[in-house]
Amino acid sequence: MSIAALYDVPAPAKLNLFLHVTGRRADGYHLLQSVFVLIDWCDTLHFERRSDGRLQRHDLGPALPADDLSLRAARALQQASGTALGADISVMKRVPWGAGLGGGSSDAASVLLALNRLWGLHWPRDRLQAIAITLGADVPFFVGGHNAFVEGIGEQLHPLPAGALPRQCYAVVKPEPAIATTAIFGSPLLVRDTEPAIVMSFLADTQLAARLSAGFGRNDLQAPAEASCPDVTQVARWLEARFGNSRMSGSGSAVFARIGTDVQAADQPAATNRLESLPVGWIGRMCRSLAQHPLVDWTG
Repeated sequence: MSIAALYDVPAPAKLNLFLHVTGRRADGYHLLQSVFVLIDWCDTLHFERRSDGRLQRHDLGPALPADDLSLRAARALQQASGTALGADISVMKRVPWGAGLGGGSSDAASVLLALNRLWGLHWPRDRLQAIAITLGADVPFFVGGHNAFVEGIGEQLHPLPAGALPRQCYAVVKPEPAIATTAIFGSPLLVRDTEPAIVMSFLADTQLAARLSAGFGRNDLQAPAEASCPDVTQVARWLEARFGNSRMSGSGSAVFARIGTDVQAADQPAATNRLESLPVGWIGRMCRSLAQHPLVDWTG
């Protein structure tokens, strides 16, 4: 049975629990190691099938760029599959852009997963991944569907073992300025030679859950981000003062603080109140990690 429409399709954000830059390829791309964790701060997308082949995006919230990643993802899948179908794609944008939370990449991944179903393609995940990596380094993670140790330029995914990361609560705050990723990676302050972890040893570590929950590693992009955007430093200090820890996600400008597991956070009812008095221009939310992507089963 063909599907005419898909509504309320989620596109969750992510946090980088740490982000190490371990080298640089000959083509200029940086080699990374990170743990990506899905959180419940989501954009929402709606899809209606078109028979005329046209692809149109409708902004239900803030206006997006004319040719954003969601449209580029739809066009790439349409061209790769050869389908004559199109779609109306409506986007309710909630995850702030320029934040290091992967909002645009997540939208693109949800477009690939949803149109794969709407158009009746039934492609397997690895076939969608081949398109995802052409769209951006974070898109394969969201198509992959699981919290993961990520390396390479973002295309090498190693799902975290069961129990490696219990459900966590985070305070996530973004200051008003956004940060251009290209500027951070081009900064002379960027450390590019962090000692890489051995993947199998890292994932097999019996203390992995404790280490990740305690704030393993660092974000190598944070120093250059703070140098170019003092607001990142202000947010980090603001969170430190209230929760005792902070770390920037991705290339910023969003910063998060670990609150604890769901059970531990339940013992801190005042935590939510601490985000009710954010400075003007800041956006903040109490978030919970997701065990897996809501669309993890949406492949052929």
